[in-house]
Amino acid sequence: MQIKIIDDIAIIKSNEVIIKDVSSAIDFIMTIKYETNCNKIVLNKEAIIENFFVLSSGLAGEILQKFINYKTKFAIYGDYSQYTSKPLKDFLYESNHGKDIFFPETEEEAIQMFYKIK
Repeated sequence: MQIKIIDDIAIIKSNEVIIKDVSSAIDFIMTIKYETNCNKIVLNKEAIIENFFVLSSGLAGEILQKFINYKTKFAIYGDYSQYTSKPLKDFLYESNHGKDIFFPETEEEAIQMFYKIK
């Protein structure tokens, strides 16, 4: 896991799955907040278990609620073009128009989304 900090944004890149369930998400949030003192986190999509993107599993809702509860803004960047689920596409679209959770395609887009909400 690589950590880079830009202003108050922690940018995390991992080749391994870091967030597998709610418990690992909480551990991730608290570790990053403790180590970086940042309340905005950018993470590459490959570091999240694929089942997260199956909305019917409920995993996305449970995990993202923890980010909200811990007052941590979160962006997961990556290629979402392979997903065909309309509910997932709608969820990604709505999230990208909010203020807390984002699903951009690139790390740079993620950073820019955080600057827009300052």
